[in-house]
Amino acid sequence: MFHARRALRALLIPLFAGLALVTLPVTTAQAASTLTNGGFESNGTGTATPTGWSTYSAGGQNAASFTESGGHSGSYRLTHYSSAAYKVETYQYLSGLTNGNYTLTAWVRSGGGQNSAYIALKNCGSTEQRTGLPVSSSGWVRIVTSIAVTNNQCTISINSDANAGNWINVDDLTFASGATGLSIKGADISSLAKSEALGGVYKTSSGTTSDALTVLKSSGMNYARLKVWVNPADGYNNKTRVLAMAKRIKAQGMKLLVDFHYSDTWADPGKQTKPAAWSGHTYSQLKTDVYNHTYDVLNALKAQGTTADMVQVGNEINGGMLWSEGSTDNWSQLAGLLNSGYSAAKAVSSSTVVALHLANAGDDATVRWWFDNAKTYGINYDAIGLSYYGYWHGTLAAAQTTLDDVASRYGKPVFIAETAYPFRLDSDDSLVNQIDTTGELVSGYAASTAGQTAWMNDVASIVEAVPNGRGLGVFYWEATWTAVTGNGWDPADATSGNGWENQALFGFDDKALPAMSWFSHR
Repeated sequence: MFHARRALRALLIPLFAGLALVTLPVTTAQAASTLTNGGFESNGTGTATPTGWSTYSAGGQNAASFTESGGHSGSYRLTHYSSAAYKVETYQYLSGLTNGNYTLTAWVRSGGGQNSAYIALKNCGSTEQRTGLPVSSSGWVRIVTSIAVTNNQCTISINSDANAGNWINVDDLTFASGATGLSIKGADISSLAKSEALGGVYKTSSGTTSDALTVLKSSGMNYARLKVWVNPADGYNNKTRVLAMAKRIKAQGMKLLVDFHYSDTWADPGKQTKPAAWSGHTYSQLKTDVYNHTYDVLNALKAQGTTADMVQVGNEINGGMLWSEGSTDNWSQLAGLLNSGYSAAKAVSSSTVVALHLANAGDDATVRWWFDNAKTYGINYDAIGLSYYGYWHGTLAAAQTTLDDVASRYGKPVFIAETAYPFRLDSDDSLVNQIDTTGELVSGYAASTAGQTAWMNDVASIVEAVPNGRGLGVFYWEATWTAVTGNGWDPADATSGNGWENQALFGFDDKALPAMSWFSHR
């Protein structure tokens, strides 16, 4: 749709900027290439159009944008709010830029509920870039947007299309050279092979039956995560199955993360049960077991031309692994076991990234305690993976604090190894879902396709914002675990149900869900 007022504004802004360059002193003209008043400190409170900024509202609702006290680091902030529905943009035009990549950083809060609320970089010569404001009504969250400037200019934009009573706070904006983006836009698909064998069907969003991997790839997924169990009761998620699925993953042009549980079944903070075949082994034998099993699986992958790009030595090992010998009650032994896995991975492929994986990204103190011990005991690793389920692990602000802290403290890249969100609350089988009531949900994120999509984009945004490019990306957990009879949670019990089908990325009708759009995150 053509907007005459918007088109006129687009013409006038460069015109005025050009006049400024002609008539004003050089020192003032140079300021046009630098963000002015990014902290909104220049005018105090109640200013509708802060110094350096302009305000636009098609409905004449400029008053919905204003400064007020309560800044992120200073005394004041920008707020969008009105008691009536409103659309408003606060923007700043920059000219005289050297072409190249630039990143806009902003600290934000939002009560949620808007049709849209985002920061953007536009009119920069390349495709407009946006980042939505996460719902965070108390803690400030830092988000970034980056763009390639190709025409020596750029407009910084803060946008709200809001319902009555919706609000956002924005503060401490910076605009500097550099680019951001995620290298990992992945998903765990460990459930897929068994699902397919038992009749599971996957469809495109329009309803055409297809290969789940093809659908995911076409949405932008570039990395697949597969767990490996030593000798599982159902014969799935073992070495043979991982090898077969790895061929399909690599054929799609995706990268591969192999997640070693060092168990015959689920390993997590509550249980780290040794494989039956290793049950009577001494600590010394267990070190050899870890090395041999890790090397065996990874070398077989390499031999068939599907070398693992990343490896997790252990899964959610907050309390250690291979209990009791590898518990965090005995750090020196845990270090020996983990280093055994690291050594095996590197012996197969020195370029394979070795990650250590903990649950609960919202608990910085525990994550710091764990990795401080890892440093003390000489545990080797290349990257830090954290599980982050918002309904269990705290706020986005808390998760950001942890990600930023550990990336800086240990000088390692970080990623979200697991996250997910429900698109509905009811079940598609007889087992009650893990998340099945509104009271369990994250505030501001409905159990809907829109809520699932927003959650994934917002988790991706806080990982993208980790300083110094240390945020690698995100893995969605169990994108393909739809309700298929026999493919329940317990590998030893074919009648066990699935408590996760309302958090898959395929709906109860087997169609790809809108949340797959998160794979196209910058």
